[in-house]
Amino acid sequence: MYDKSSTTNLKFTIPHPRTMGSTNWRGLRELYFKEVRRFWKVLFQTIFAPVITSMMFLLVMVFAFGRGSTIIVGYPFEDFLLPGLVIMTMIQNAFANTSSSILVSKIQGNIVDVLMPPLSALELTIAWTLGGVTRGLIVGLVTGIAMASFAEVHLNNIGYIAFHAIAGCLFMSLAGILTAVWAEKFDHMAAVTNFIVTPLTFLSGTFYTTDRLPDWAQFLANYNPFFYNIDGFRYGFLGQESSQPLIGILVMVAVNIVLFVCTYFVIKTGYKLKA
Repeated sequence: MYDKSSTTNLKFTIPHPRTMGSTNWRGLRELYFKEVRRFWKVLFQTIFAPVITSMMFLLVMVFAFGRGSTIIVGYPFEDFLLPGLVIMTMIQNAFANTSSSILVSKIQGNIVDVLMPPLSALELTIAWTLGGVTRGLIVGLVTGIAMASFAEVHLNNIGYIAFHAIAGCLFMSLAGILTAVWAEKFDHMAAVTNFIVTPLTFLSGTFYTTDRLPDWAQFLANYNPFFYNIDGFRYGFLGQESSQPLIGILVMVAVNIVLFVCTYFVIKTGYKLKA
């Protein structure tokens, strides 16, 4: 027979929804850590491979022009080349991190696992972007340490170095998100990398000063944000610049604001993310 007295001491707890507040800090943090763990698990591919590639650039260029025999803006060629290669490696990896993460999720169909949790468009934008910035900064630090064995590291203004390192990684991390959202297959992302990102970085003074370019190329460089990023980063090391340092800061701030707003807008509207 059913005994009512046996249930009188039972207590039932009704679960309550977790209060997130105005910002889901825990969700933002976990998505950021997910992005970091994603590239950290394959260090040889995401960290050491770019470092080796940059080292090959440095060694080949130095051996081709002669170690210590070529002087640019008062410094040996290898010392001049180091900052440009470091920042180029940083921004390319910041771009690769966000673009590959989102595009792979889209193609595999598990992007919904990121879109379904209670994360706002702003929180998604920040977490994805910071993941790319983190990878870019780590790659840049390791690259700089490795290159210090073959070139002297000059420190003129640490503030400019830190600003352009963060601004450049932020710039390309946001660009990577926009590219991945727009792209529908890897060919689209490869086209952006091969026909836009790589040419603009190579033609922005990575291996030379822009005053060696013809007039029309120097004119175009004035509208290339990569030029201001690389030039400002090198100024932090060598104290030599091809443009006004303040103009470079303003350009990078303006570009990052525009890209951040555009990224937030496409994520909020679900452009090519939501069916």
